[in-house]
Amino acid sequence: MSTILPVAQRGEAILTLIAAHVAESEFNSTWLNGLADAMQATMLERNGVGIAAPQVYVSKRIIIVASRANPRYPDAPEMDAIVMVNPEILEKSEQTILGEEGCLSVPNERGEVARAEMVKVRYFTLEGEKFETEFHGFPARIVQHEVDHLDGVLFVERL
Repeated sequence: MSTILPVAQRGEAILTLIAAHVAESEFNSTWLNGLADAMQATMLERNGVGIAAPQVYVSKRIIIVASRANPRYPDAPEMDAIVMVNPEILEKSEQTILGEEGCLSVPNERGEVARAEMVKVRYFTLEGEKFETEFHGFPARIVQHEVDHLDGVLFVERL
């Protein structure tokens, strides 16, 4: 059974920091894999569709993007969860979409945020394999929301 971690709340300093890159030596480590498992369990426990390491008090550039329908996002499309280490948005579409967002670190508050419809992201797997993938629509929104966390930005600052 994976550990459920406490989630940092708005106003806590960890959420305002720019997270550090995961070092090459940390790839495929017990520590990194354990953190990813605990982040995933925490996200599922709280009906999240994404989570960033700073939200669980680890200031490292790790996010999970996991769009799926749940009580908080009943219309979310289904996708396999993707753990992204050191994600970097390479491109964003000019076209933006307004959509409702919430955040595990800002409970009971939601707002309409304009996000790029498409993002192209470069990231590494937990094992250190490099990928470049395009995301559209809701999954693209999750990527942008979670990458914001890595840069110390909460969605409420974009309202």
